[in-house]
Amino acid sequence: MTHPALTGLATSRQAGHPRGITSVCSAHPLVIEAALRTGQAAGSPVLIEATCNQVNQEGGYTGMTPADFRAFVERIAASVGFDVQNLILGGDHLGPNPWRHLPAEEAMSRATVMIGAYVAAGFSKIHLDASMACLAESDPLPTALIAGRAARLAQAGEAAAASTNGRPVYVIGTEVPIPGGAMEEISALQVTRPGDAIETIEAHRRAFAGLDLADAFGRTVGLVVQPGVEFGNANVIRYERAKAVDLARALDRTPQLVFEAHSTDYQPLAALSALVEDGFAILKVGPGLTFALREALYALDDIAAFLDGATDGDGLRATMERLMLREPGNWQKYYHGDAQECRVLRHFSYSDRIRYYWPHPEAAAAVSRLMARLGDRAIPETLVSQHLASLYPDVASGLIPSQAHHLLVASVEQVLRRYAAACSPR
Repeated sequence: MTHPALTGLATSRQAGHPRGITSVCSAHPLVIEAALRTGQAAGSPVLIEATCNQVNQEGGYTGMTPADFRAFVERIAASVGFDVQNLILGGDHLGPNPWRHLPAEEAMSRATVMIGAYVAAGFSKIHLDASMACLAESDPLPTALIAGRAARLAQAGEAAAASTNGRPVYVIGTEVPIPGGAMEEISALQVTRPGDAIETIEAHRRAFAGLDLADAFGRTVGLVVQPGVEFGNANVIRYERAKAVDLARALDRTPQLVFEAHSTDYQPLAALSALVEDGFAILKVGPGLTFALREALYALDDIAAFLDGATDGDGLRATMERLMLREPGNWQKYYHGDAQECRVLRHFSYSDRIRYYWPHPEAAAAVSRLMARLGDRAIPETLVSQHLASLYPDVASGLIPSQAHHLLVASVEQVLRRYAAACSPR
């Protein structure tokens, strides 16, 4: 069940040849297709992760259990000819978060069931996150309590693994903001203090040992930390390696581990490469991929309108605006400002909360109508140049077909290739 792409990260770093792996955090089928095609072209494994709120034994907001999600991804893999032996599935922030409104014992009981479901479904990378306070608990929780709960979750994972073909690897820690990025403009971040990172590791080591889980702790490959990267609704904090020097050096005291960096979306190649070189070897990305997909969908919407002479009210963007105004639950508490500012954020925020609407039947129908309008016809290169300029060189040279589906997938692949370049061995 363990994969050398994960277990070898720390060894490569210790040998002076740091490499990384991209963690694709999305349930959108086109994003998953793009990830698999990118890995297929490079001959490299692909890591795809689901979150506890997105996928769990109760269905999550996608309506999928872990077994459902695995089948969903494997169907896409079969459609593109991707070898599932190179597919790594992970579970992100697995813990009591979906049930934090309940008393801690009940929330943890459900979380252990969820961990078992993930492991039984063959997910081989398990991020244990018991950091969130439950009903009537003070926040933040003590480190020892968090570690103890994480060990209890690992115990459930180990029990489930007994009936599978292998054992999972674990990631611990949780020094990250809310899923999807910060809720407002951000100007600076506090990099994790090295002492706090070491304390987290040692607290988990003791908690695992207390439950006779030393072997499981030996399969812990990563620690989530804050290296100083994040994105808000309208800005991105880019990695400054000088601010993370002391944190990176802390890995020398824990040669078993690498760091996992969340919210790396929108970082330029130089920043991603520096993160990997400094030991932040697991790079998580999600909203940045659906942001690129939305850009391409809106570009195709404009192209279709020009080719067909349709009015703006007929298009995808207008449909999404009506939907988000009618059902504001996924964006309203995250976006602030006057009517015009919120309108811009609904469609163009870096946090990309529009991604929660794509599975909605109305949105899915609008995308289907758009794709049917464009069909398999070749979009003129000049319109690609106008509306999808970053893809134009490859379209003009024949590397990318100019049909709508290929352009959508290529828009996401373009982002993923930046990550692949950063993760490649130097």
